[in-house]
Amino acid sequence: MGKVFDRRTVGVLILAAGKGTRMKSNLPKVLQPVLEEPLLFYPLQAALAAGLENRAVVIGHGGDAVQTYISAMSPEVRVIWQHDQLGTGHAVQISKEWWNSFSDILVIPGDAPLLKSEILIDLVKAHIDSPASCTFASFITETPAGYGRVVRDSNALSIVEEKDASEEQKKIREVNSGIYIFRTPDLLSNIDSLANDNVQGEYYLPDVVGLMYEQGKSVEALCFDNGTDFQGVNSPLQLAEATSILKQRILNHWMSQGVKCADPSSVFIGPRVRLEGDIWLDPFVQLYGNTEIGDGTHIGSHSLIRNTVIGKSVDIINFVSIIASEIEDHATIGPFSFIRDNAHIGEGAFVGKFVEIKKSSIGSGSKVPHLSYIGDATIGNHVNIGAGTITCNYDGVAKNPTHIGDRCFVGSDTMLVAPVSLGDDSFTAAGSVITDDVPEGALAIARARQKNIEGWVLRRKGSNQEGGKE
Repeated sequence: MGKVFDRRTVGVLILAAGKGTRMKSNLPKVLQPVLEEPLLFYPLQAALAAGLENRAVVIGHGGDAVQTYISAMSPEVRVIWQHDQLGTGHAVQISKEWWNSFSDILVIPGDAPLLKSEILIDLVKAHIDSPASCTFASFITETPAGYGRVVRDSNALSIVEEKDASEEQKKIREVNSGIYIFRTPDLLSNIDSLANDNVQGEYYLPDVVGLMYEQGKSVEALCFDNGTDFQGVNSPLQLAEATSILKQRILNHWMSQGVKCADPSSVFIGPRVRLEGDIWLDPFVQLYGNTEIGDGTHIGSHSLIRNTVIGKSVDIINFVSIIASEIEDHATIGPFSFIRDNAHIGEGAFVGKFVEIKKSSIGSGSKVPHLSYIGDATIGNHVNIGAGTITCNYDGVAKNPTHIGDRCFVGSDTMLVAPVSLGDDSFTAAGSVITDDVPEGALAIARARQKNIEGWVLRRKGSNQEGGKE
């Protein structure tokens, strides 16, 4: 837990049970993707980056899918089911068995991908350093419509919802962000007093602030000047807007570290990507997931890379797709290459035009230059794979391995029918169908012997001419 919080135990409750009707999607709102990460990823990571490790997520609509995601990506996070979605106050009510063990509880929405960890740090620190029962984040906006207004006078502070605001109060530009931190004993004594006498029949968390205000307890607002950081996502348009803002933030960060982009507007980098040093990204590059790229690497246009480790000084030529694989230093890939499923490309290796590498290892200095499929194979060092080579790895029931030793030369249009092995320094003749192992240093020829029929063309022409006369 971060040092600024070490006098108190702070839990984070993320509210992610809503249906998100305006999103018009079968996918739960908090799983809608922003740079190929779900919306929920961002508040979870913001809390963690702020030093708040004790996190729980309230789930409801589409909860099975949300729980599956949390279990896979953040198994340490507590999942709390809200089977009946009766509002934000109800979500906090049904979670009290979890949060009442902390001295303070921070409540944040699950659909706020632009929320920064610095905001959470400032909010928690301000709360801990004050006697307030509740501290919430507010911000200044030129378009306050739809938000609860923050009303300040000389002695008190309150939140007035827009439906209850006077015309004068509606002019207030300081609004409630929906992010609160409560002293747990004060929240515990008020959370069950919420009423649902409203059109929706729901229990609203801001009403707790009103109860505390009526009891004379201290409520404070920490006002921020950038409302963009609190922007929620409730529609496809807002999803696109948040993606655009976050994309630019990430690009600005990496370019400040030395990454070069000829056209930043066309480049997409996910939040888990890690770049090191002087990297060049051509237009229309996309980098997502848990991807790492080393110093001096060049990524060509229209390349898509996910969950991949790329070493130093690698040349990725245009139109390359690499998924869940590893590329070692000084390798050259592309154009029009597809590398996937835990493939490993060795140092200085070359994978060229219209080549697919699947679940295979290509040794250092080896070349698969063009028009080949290599699947479930292990290829040694300094091997040359001729054009049109295919590892025939699937027999209709199982995937079978191919092993090629060091310094081998595989002739063009060779079919390697797995399981099969080629020993070190062996050759295959072009057009061969290799079904048996090839010993070290041997030449394998597996094709029909060529037969030349002398005079065949002239005889054929003569036959056709006679047939024509008839």
